[in-house]
Amino acid sequence: MPELPEVETVRRGLEPVMQGARFETVEARRGDLRWPLPADFAARLEGHTVTGLGRRAKYLTVDLSSGEVLLMHLGMSGSFRVWQEKSGDGGARKPGRYHHERPQHATHDHVVFHMSNGAHIAFNDPRRFGSMKLVARDQLDQEPLLRALGPEPLGNAFDAAMLARACRGKKTSLKAALSDQRVVAGLGNIYVCEALWRARLSPKRRASTIAARAGEPNERARALVDGIRDVLNDAIAAGGSSLRDHKRTDGGLGLFQHQFAVYDREAMRCQRRGCGGTIKRIVQTGRSTFFCPVCQR
Repeated sequence: MPELPEVETVRRGLEPVMQGARFETVEARRGDLRWPLPADFAARLEGHTVTGLGRRAKYLTVDLSSGEVLLMHLGMSGSFRVWQEKSGDGGARKPGRYHHERPQHATHDHVVFHMSNGAHIAFNDPRRFGSMKLVARDQLDQEPLLRALGPEPLGNAFDAAMLARACRGKKTSLKAALSDQRVVAGLGNIYVCEALWRARLSPKRRASTIAARAGEPNERARALVDGIRDVLNDAIAAGGSSLRDHKRTDGGLGLFQHQFAVYDREAMRCQRRGCGGTIKRIVQTGRSTFFCPVCQR
């Protein structure tokens, strides 16, 4: 499933062709994705302008001039494809960094947006675990899909003190705590493993050990926050990680998988200079964890 960097990459690819444009026609080629689409889904979008394109954890948020927000999730295999045609007002907007023209392949294009600037945006999802939902902007904080989410790890409010408070008293492993979307939003298996390696912390370490007894952050908490921020920023810069299904809006693959230090590197030598350890794989909460037992303590 795409994690925060992959979703942010998609957001940046869609922003130049969606923001400021109006939904002229919306094709809902089937009535459901993971959940049923609203019966009036197309009608509630058509004629309205996109006033902003954001992200909350692994969800895309599209603000509309109607006062509603289109909330979208990529699921396991969802991706957006963008192509453009010249429009009557002088042509479509210039594609952004993550978009280049490519032909249409519509086998699993379940929803297609035709925008006023000449852009056509297809949501392709072979497994249909993705979702789209319309929510009133003033009710977004109470939306069940979002209200329990923890802080954004790239937001200004996320720091060592916040993470230490969230982990204080937790008897679960550090890997399990960081994978909990209520503790920090948007992280998944790949980036938790990579952040823990950067922070030199074992995924088996008890989560509460990054906080002092009174709840103040210690050096482990500060190193972990730095590791989380750094790995996410590096992954976004590389267009995310493409292992199975993730594609950018130009159809290209993310490149961060070539920078993995531990993930999917079982039995390979640790890349940390002077370490000499061998990457080990264990299973935690049903998921594979990769780490170096020598330099991660």
